[in-house]
Amino acid sequence: MNSLPRTRSVAYLADHAKPALPARLAWSAVLGLTDPAEGDWGRLRSLQFAGLSRLIVPRVLAHALGAMLMVQVLRDSVGAMLAIGWLVLLVMAVIATLLFDRKLCPIDQRRVGLRQIRLQALGSAGLALVWALPIVVFVPWLGKTETGVIWAIMAMQMAGMGFAFAAVPLGAQAFVAILGLAGIGAFMAHGEAIAAAVAACFQVFVAVGAFETARNFLDGKLAEASLLDKGEVVSLLLREFEEGEADWLWQVDATRRVRNVSPRFAFALGEEPDDVEAKPLIQLVAGESWETGFFHSSLHDLAERMKRRESFSNLMVRVTLKGQHRWWELSASPRVDENGAFVGFRGVGSDVTERRESEEQIAYLARFDTLTGLPNRLQLTEALDTAMRRADQFRSRCAFLMIDLDRFKAVNDTLGHLIGDKLLERVAERLGSYVGDAGLCGRLGGDEFGVVLGQGADSETIHAVAQRIIAGLSQPYLVDHHTLYIGASVGSAIGPRDGATVETLMRNADLALYRAKDEGGGTHFCYEPSLHTDAEQRRQLEFALRHALERKEFTLVYQPVVDATSGQVLSFEALARWHSADHGHVSPARFIPVAEDARLIVPIGEWALRTACLEAARWPDPIKIAVNVSGEQLLEAGFADTVVSALAASGLPPHRLEIEVTESVFLRDGTVALETLNRIIALGCGVALDDFGTGYSSLGYLRKIRFSTIKVDRSFVQGAARFNAESLAIVRAVVAMADSLEMSTTAEGVETEEELAMVRQLGCRKIQGYLFGRPMPAAQAYDLVAAKPVGAKARSARGALA
Repeated sequence: MNSLPRTRSVAYLADHAKPALPARLAWSAVLGLTDPAEGDWGRLRSLQFAGLSRLIVPRVLAHALGAMLMVQVLRDSVGAMLAIGWLVLLVMAVIATLLFDRKLCPIDQRRVGLRQIRLQALGSAGLALVWALPIVVFVPWLGKTETGVIWAIMAMQMAGMGFAFAAVPLGAQAFVAILGLAGIGAFMAHGEAIAAAVAACFQVFVAVGAFETARNFLDGKLAEASLLDKGEVVSLLLREFEEGEADWLWQVDATRRVRNVSPRFAFALGEEPDDVEAKPLIQLVAGESWETGFFHSSLHDLAERMKRRESFSNLMVRVTLKGQHRWWELSASPRVDENGAFVGFRGVGSDVTERRESEEQIAYLARFDTLTGLPNRLQLTEALDTAMRRADQFRSRCAFLMIDLDRFKAVNDTLGHLIGDKLLERVAERLGSYVGDAGLCGRLGGDEFGVVLGQGADSETIHAVAQRIIAGLSQPYLVDHHTLYIGASVGSAIGPRDGATVETLMRNADLALYRAKDEGGGTHFCYEPSLHTDAEQRRQLEFALRHALERKEFTLVYQPVVDATSGQVLSFEALARWHSADHGHVSPARFIPVAEDARLIVPIGEWALRTACLEAARWPDPIKIAVNVSGEQLLEAGFADTVVSALAASGLPPHRLEIEVTESVFLRDGTVALETLNRIIALGCGVALDDFGTGYSSLGYLRKIRFSTIKVDRSFVQGAARFNAESLAIVRAVVAMADSLEMSTTAEGVETEEELAMVRQLGCRKIQGYLFGRPMPAAQAYDLVAAKPVGAKARSARGALA
């Protein structure tokens, strides 16, 4: 039920509720002698006095009858004058008490305290003194007979007052006590001890009876007030409920036709109350399905519960009103008449469409990816868990494929996240068509997707699905006038063979994916137990790498770069080598990717830069030093300042330092990389583009930045030496482009005389390779360039190393 009307009802009742009545009736408080803190005794006493006004006439008649008898006795005993005087006094006392009691009315509008109760008791005591006056004052003139008659009249008044004043027991007790004591005294004056004892017993009986009558009277008043309060609460709740914005009351008869249609219920139906009265409830809410007979399951549930005449609470029902689907929450209980016959249902309802839609949206977001609409990691995990339990039950197999997009990061970084998101949507569309009914595909996060293949998945099926995914996702995409090329790598694991739990199977598929990425991407790799060993070795390697700098385990070696014509050493390229205390000599191909993943490449690169500059400062001018820089270093905000610091600390002139970068540095954040490199060029340093032509097209960057050197990859050098047409064309194009842009070209990986002859013929200006020198320690590099002439030294080194 909607909480807003409930809250308003509670607030309304809080504003209008009467104070709570006391839980128990203490005798002293009932009499008006004390005023306990517990309970609302002021309200209770107002209930005590509520009956006084209704007893005025009976009280007057009782006093009048007693007065007539008393006057008759007194006239014969003490004379008419004294009898009439007493009568006048009685009349005045009765009138005074009646007026005081009347002042306390209307009692529902005032609260009675101890003062009013005691004043009323004093009035009753005064009236009692007037009634006791004849038997006390005139006792010398009264005989035993007259005394007995007067006591009988007084006893009648005592009994009447004890009953009539049950509502105000303190006044009744005072009246009875005074008359009883007066009678006892009169009998004792005549020496009638037995009569006095009888009078005393009568007084006690009347006093106790009056008190018990008062207690029972108040118990009844409390019950009556409680029922009245409950009725008011129900009335207020119903009134507030009907005025609420979302809830209504509804009622049907034994034939399930609506009755006593409330305005709110009619408004919820979109009809007038008279138009829906006596119509079947199901017909009103079923819409077109009333004619076709194809009801929503929730309507079937409602009809069955009403047919079985059972109560229901918070039952969600989908209704159709004027062609629109809404959700109602209904609660109701069966009703019976005084004979126990079933007469229908009565209950409450509310429109919870917005809440239901919100819950459905939350449930959707919890299980589906908002960008692609594919199942998310949670749903994939649940599906894999189900597939594994079924495979275990039926002794079959299931599989999990983890997919990572190749080169997606380059698209995201260069064209922006908006294009990247649209590309992911296209990937999701294709992925669903490639998997089909064979399994469930979803997005794990970022550019990672997953596929769950159910029971019966064998190695051939898994490989076929993986190859279909790789081939399909590698086709070009057209996104906002951009033709995009990406690829996909797939790692798979078979359950329960490769893992008995969901977590284990997904982790092993991830290890297989990591291996596929290491193999260059665009391939599928199945999990093998050895992958755990590889992963553990990589973890240990990363741990050792974190301490390699402080342990001084890194060294630099230097490979010469020579003039293509003269063979003169022009520069050296600094290359890092790691000899680990735990792992021995570790190849750069192994530790550099680990350093990049662990973000350790930045401190290692800074150390290499500073060390290379210090060593190059010892060489004669103009021998240069080339230092490789990763994309992580270029994205560091203070990298240009690091270069300045390294030059200043070493004393190396800026023109003798060349920073080597690969094309991949422009793919993460090309703008930042360009700004950093332009700052370095402004210092006077050179910038070389390494491995040109092996990765992404860099022609756009050649326009934006003035490279000092373009290095031709060794694969093209070797291809050209074998007269490969493509390699020859690429090398010629690179040399021609570099010459036109006034840039130098360096041929990498020259190892044979044939390769040397070819690159000279193609026009490369500089050569680097084992033919002229392998990477060498700093001392050997210094020896190579320390003597003059430099060219002769290079040729001698070539002869020694050839």
